[in-house]
Amino acid sequence: MPRSHVHSAEAAPDGETLGALLRRYDGAGEAVSCEPLAQGLLNRGYRLATTRGWFFLKHHLDGDRTAIARQHRVTQRLDALGVPVAPPVPDADGRTVAVIGGRCYALHPWIDGQHRAGGELTAPQCGRLGGLLGLVHTCLERVMRARTGDRRPPEEAADPEDTFAVIDELLTLIRGRRDRDTFDELAEHRLVERRALLERHAHRRPEAHAVPVAGWVHGDFHPLNLLYRDTEPAAIVDWDRLGVQPRAEEAVRAAAIFFVRPDGTLELTKVRSYAWAYRCTAGAGASEMAAAVHRVWWERLNDFWMLRWRYQRGDRRADPQFPAAAALVVWWTREYDAVRDAFCG
Repeated sequence: MPRSHVHSAEAAPDGETLGALLRRYDGAGEAVSCEPLAQGLLNRGYRLATTRGWFFLKHHLDGDRTAIARQHRVTQRLDALGVPVAPPVPDADGRTVAVIGGRCYALHPWIDGQHRAGGELTAPQCGRLGGLLGLVHTCLERVMRARTGDRRPPEEAADPEDTFAVIDELLTLIRGRRDRDTFDELAEHRLVERRALLERHAHRRPEAHAVPVAGWVHGDFHPLNLLYRDTEPAAIVDWDRLGVQPRAEEAVRAAAIFFVRPDGTLELTKVRSYAWAYRCTAGAGASEMAAAVHRVWWERLNDFWMLRWRYQRGDRRADPQFPAAAALVVWWTREYDAVRDAFCG
């Protein structure tokens, strides 16, 4: 279960913690090694070898046992419906969340597989990827149907005036740096460019009533959360952001990650195969997809989370993603009709 996140790894749990964890499980064996794989915002992952085999050990940083247990139940139900997931291993008492030393852990089976970016996928594989996400959405609707109380109105589209304030704040921070580098130069250029774009297109802010159909979604569907075995998906992982959102927006966001080239353009032929299969499987109409494309485009036009991480939080983990992501916004704005047609045609 490779995890090649941009996040750095952290030391694994000590032997005492691992011993206390494994004693809860029947037949898990004793710890042999525990290798840190990645450190994320919501969890940390480890490859755990025991005398009985390999496991993926997940440390949930938020520590919300109820939410974690719900995620686990969802993946168990999805597994029963044939969705490729990796449900947690229940302990001797049937529980899937272990709290040790105030920390929440979950043990998952180890899945041998690789991550694949959209550039590595053939057109038929892109279609199967879109169909897989459509299957996730339709199956989630089945297993979560009774939880209507969790449904929330979608967030209102970003206000350009707020975005202008963020741009000005970031430009002040960048221009005040003593030792500017090439990233700073690029960031300043993109911010000035984005402000001009937003001024030109501010009248296109999505209206509150133009929101696609909401439904249960994975919440973070991208190449690093999908494992392939050879050419077929083996497991969708990291369900921490499970929730209710406009479902077609997840399809558009995922495509904008899977199929973006290093120069910030989208492989529209692959997007078309992916989107067609998604629409067929999820039952999403062209109007729903068009509204999602518009809202995600607007979201990208107003979003600077990577620069806020770097300049406001001193966190540079997302820096490698910025050049392509920033270029994509400009290209998408210029090729808006072609992008919409690829998702809706």
